[in-house]
Amino acid sequence: MNAVAATMGIALRVIRKSDMSMVRTIWMSGDTRTVSGVGYFDGMDKSANKFVAFLAILATPLAAGAFLLAWGPGDHYFDFAPRNDGYVAPRNIQTVVDDTQASTVTVYCEVSKKRGTQGTGFAIDAEILRHASLRTTLMTNHHVIDDCIDGKGKVTVARLYKKEKPASILFYDAKNDLAVIETDLKLKPLELSKNFMWAGYWVMTLGSAAGYEGSISFGNIINTTDEDVLFTNNISEGNSGGPLIDNEGKVVGIVTWGLNNKREQINGARNLDTFCLRMIQCEFKYEGEDTWYDYKD
Repeated sequence: MNAVAATMGIALRVIRKSDMSMVRTIWMSGDTRTVSGVGYFDGMDKSANKFVAFLAILATPLAAGAFLLAWGPGDHYFDFAPRNDGYVAPRNIQTVVDDTQASTVTVYCEVSKKRGTQGTGFAIDAEILRHASLRTTLMTNHHVIDDCIDGKGKVTVARLYKKEKPASILFYDAKNDLAVIETDLKLKPLELSKNFMWAGYWVMTLGSAAGYEGSISFGNIINTTDEDVLFTNNISEGNSGGPLIDNEGKVVGIVTWGLNNKREQINGARNLDTFCLRMIQCEFKYEGEDTWYDYKD
């Protein structure tokens, strides 16, 4: 073995590591040197170096191409995220439904055992209201609680499949069909969207359609007016006062009215600018009037 090694000019070196029961045997040509106790050879064949360099040059554009291919779908994923694109459905519809459901109630106005109205309400942050309250505040329509104003009837609210709990009327705006009631139920307020709504945007309604609590409908915005958001979602009596929700789970309006006849099939929700007139505090101005939206943004 030693004779062969001497004849071929090949050196054999064995390196043992104290922390591993492994023996490395390295066969190479040329001189041997030691760096940090590891032997290496600086007499490697130049052709081998050239081959390695060729592989590196070949691999670089391939790696770059793979990176770009991976980046493209990722970039597309974020470009069309709900926060950037109002036309797409939520990434997780169940989360939007569950979160909205947890902050929404059925509203009852009972004048007598034979007379009463039913609608929907949703929790709104008391800190943005024009009237202070230390209780849970709920937004609904004026026409839902109209018969109970001035103590003429009893207002109650109920979470999905739960018993009714007492509520009271805090204040209202009859002209714009809005009202705020308060209750001792603990509900998380829904956030109001800062994004202006455009035709085609995805929206969801949730409420007690025709008395069926927790009814959900998906659709899109048809158009907008100075006061209303017009949308395609199916609604019925009982949806009044419920939230119109965008693909981020935020409120863009309050379901208020619907038309369904041979000539017109359209539904409407009061937009957030109508909230600014008497219900909430709005920091922005547009043509001299209070607005919820920052039109300069």
